[in-house]
Amino acid sequence: MKILVVEDNQDLLRSVVRFLTKEGYSVDESTDGDEGLDMALENRYDCIVLDVMLPGVDGFEFVQTLRENQIETPVLMLTALDAVDDKVKGLSSGADDYLTKPFDFRELLARIKSLIRRSNLTKGEEVVFKDLRLNSRTRQVKIKDEIVKLSKREFDLLELFLRNPDLTFSRDELIERVWENEKEIRSNVVDVYVLYLRNKLKPYGYDKHIETVAGLGYRFHRE
Repeated sequence: MKILVVEDNQDLLRSVVRFLTKEGYSVDESTDGDEGLDMALENRYDCIVLDVMLPGVDGFEFVQTLRENQIETPVLMLTALDAVDDKVKGLSSGADDYLTKPFDFRELLARIKSLIRRSNLTKGEEVVFKDLRLNSRTRQVKIKDEIVKLSKREFDLLELFLRNPDLTFSRDELIERVWENEKEIRSNVVDVYVLYLRNKLKPYGYDKHIETVAGLGYRFHRE
């Protein structure tokens, strides 16, 4: 799981990043609203922990911009503001939850887990692309009612691609999300499994949709 934390209090930022890292999350960080927004627009995160009062764009504008760009990543807003109007404004701008400072890190973790779980549930069990159907509950892939047998890694790669069409993933990002940062995984392992997946999709003509993006990584192209 990958989380972005945007907080201008550097002591609090370091503490949050250290805590979440110990809990097994991959964490990106920023102390600036403009920089954090660029990161959120350019990368894929499972959750964003966002302060309201930031240099550059504030948290309200940050979330609103994400939603205007069709980015539905769950956002947990952190703020010293505890007035009802501020909470309403944050949630109305598109935030998913609100946590007032100071807070217990255990509550922060519980809220993050809840947001990620809720987000995953709304994605639905099945992804459909043309004649291809992937069911995340049964972990089964069918093309024209024919079952395509995939290994765990092949299935996870395909699901990630299908749920994020036309987005390019670097090899490091694929290792983080599919191999979950297992030790001693090299980037060439990603290339090998992409090749395996392409070969299994090739008889149906779907291999061509998994494109190599020179110098960057891979993406699933819908056209």
